[in-house]
Amino acid sequence: MEGGIPEADMSAFRECLSLSWKNPYVLRLAFSAGIGGLLFGYDTGVISGALLYIRDEFKAVDRKTWLQEAIVSMAIAGAIIGAAVGGWINDRFGRKVAILLADALFFMGSVIMAAATNPAILLVGRVFVGLGVGMASMASPLYISETSPTRVRGALVSLNSFLITGGQFLSYLINLAFTNAKGTWRWMLGVAAAPALIQIVLMLSLPESPRWLYRKGKEEEANAILKKIYLPEDVDGEIQDLKESVDKEIKDSESSEKISMIKLLKTTAVRRGLYAGMGLQFFQQFVGINTVMYYSPSIFQLAGFASNQTALLLSLITSGLNAFGSILSIYFIDKTGRKKLALISLTGVVVSLAVLTVAFRESETHSPVVSSIETSHFNNTCPDFKAAVNPGGWDCMKCLKSSSTCGFCAAAGDKLLPGACLISNDTTKKMCGNDHRSWYTKGCPSKYGWAAIIGLALYIIFFSPGMGTVPWVINSEIYPLRYRGICGGMASTTVWVSNLIVSQSFLSLTQAIGTAWTFMMFGIVAVVAIFFVIIFVPETKGLPIEEVEKMLEQRSVQFKFWKKRYSSSEKY
Repeated sequence: MEGGIPEADMSAFRECLSLSWKNPYVLRLAFSAGIGGLLFGYDTGVISGALLYIRDEFKAVDRKTWLQEAIVSMAIAGAIIGAAVGGWINDRFGRKVAILLADALFFMGSVIMAAATNPAILLVGRVFVGLGVGMASMASPLYISETSPTRVRGALVSLNSFLITGGQFLSYLINLAFTNAKGTWRWMLGVAAAPALIQIVLMLSLPESPRWLYRKGKEEEANAILKKIYLPEDVDGEIQDLKESVDKEIKDSESSEKISMIKLLKTTAVRRGLYAGMGLQFFQQFVGINTVMYYSPSIFQLAGFASNQTALLLSLITSGLNAFGSILSIYFIDKTGRKKLALISLTGVVVSLAVLTVAFRESETHSPVVSSIETSHFNNTCPDFKAAVNPGGWDCMKCLKSSSTCGFCAAAGDKLLPGACLISNDTTKKMCGNDHRSWYTKGCPSKYGWAAIIGLALYIIFFSPGMGTVPWVINSEIYPLRYRGICGGMASTTVWVSNLIVSQSFLSLTQAIGTAWTFMMFGIVAVVAIFFVIIFVPETKGLPIEEVEKMLEQRSVQFKFWKKRYSSSEKY
């Protein structure tokens, strides 16, 4: 597809495997740059498990929901800045320098977080890591794209996406591995320094992108690299194509007038493309995906799984399903089509969120009763329970919501039997554990916990192959070539800002309105997203850029999305 990002279907992957035997140098370039994607995934995923142990060490974090949200979202705020600055660094200093700078930020951020003595220093480390994530999100795929043979470019760029989800899965494995180690969360956050150092060593021995070198007038260096990338019979043609492409790009940038926002929005095809592209990115975040990826261990604890180790083990399931879904998307994105896949995905997301809403609502309304007799066995009764006018009407959920300084000690054996409402501190937690009881501060014992596991698993299974991929593919295909850079930047900004809002507000919402109603809100957004996709999003599967532009100018609402919309050239 002219001017677009080459699509990665299964034939491209087969050709990629064949190429790895013929020219391993290409894979070396792709995997070395792809470590940036691995770090991206690791640093966005690791905080979900580390947060459980950060709460245990820093009591201020445990009692202040906004501080927990800040620890998660400061990396996203840093990523917004990193992505904005990263574009300029990529063009000014090169893709290789941008990757090395991202690695340096990853390394510094990991060391700062691992050595943090208070939440403020931890937040600084998260900002450094976020800056690295933002830069890597642009530099790594760009470097891979520009150092890959045309025939397998889509497959190798998809490798970066797979490494992002693989990095998230790895973060959960690392979290689980360090649950019993001294310093737990410090190891979890500090481990990221190792791959950053490895990538620095690898990238120092690799060349700059040939396309960037051509743009800077270093043609001999670029030609030498292209001769290593392409087969001898193809290299001359590729050198000529690259030279013509760069010359045209430079000529167009010099001759074209500056693109104003008013002119951009007045152009029908661009305006409708932005509705679809930015809207998809908005709904991708506001149906709640990153609450699951950033807070899944906390969600499992809210569902009644008190143990940190159990919550992390269950979170490994959601992360693994997410990685698996990214593989499935390679097959379904071209087989099913973008629009239909998005609609199937969103329908499944609505069903999954309905299951989660019911599961958490039942857990909240059927939590174990607080027993005055059980509570009297301990000497540190929760002050709110002691002062209650009607303590007989208290249950576990009311105990936890009464104050952040109260916790629930479940009955020994059957956790659903009446328990004790006590002051939340390390001494009480130890006393409760010594009596072979489970200690709860975030959620209550529930017989509906299994339903929450099923709901989260279904959510990931439906989201990942569809809404996890479709918005990015649509945004790579829907904009006219001249406006692609600025429109792509606007869509990317929409993702990061939406991500920041959702991650910064999730825990506060669960406290303010309850976990069940929070998931119901996401479900309502997903229903709205279905209608949005039907009305505003065109099917771009198999269409060249010119046809997409014509379709956006002439399109009307098509409710029968399963029927193919024929282009003007196919009607005759």
